[in-house]
Amino acid sequence: MKVNTQSVNFNADSKLIDFIQKRMDKLDMFYDKIIQSDVYLKVENTSDKENKIFEAKVSVPGDSFVVKKQCKTFEEGTDSAIASLERQIKKRKEKLRAKVR
Repeated sequence: MKVNTQSVNFNADSKLIDFIQKRMDKLDMFYDKIIQSDVYLKVENTSDKENKIFEAKVSVPGDSFVVKKQCKTFEEGTDSAIASLERQIKKRKEKLRAKVR
């Protein structure tokens, strides 16, 4: 799957981009019709430790899923966002199967 990663106001490390790509590729196991995904990485200028924002938009035929997570690290945000996307994709597949029957 093609993952477009954009980092806002900073340069993302290639290790981080590879990490995100690997995690997003796991979504293909749950739904093979994913068209593309856009990932936005942002850092807020606050004194709060949870200042990293991970936002992902996954496009599938006829729909798209958007998840936004705010965590201490981008890796943590990636993992929680992927878990949320997995649930949404599984739910969509169940609805599609129910319509077919």
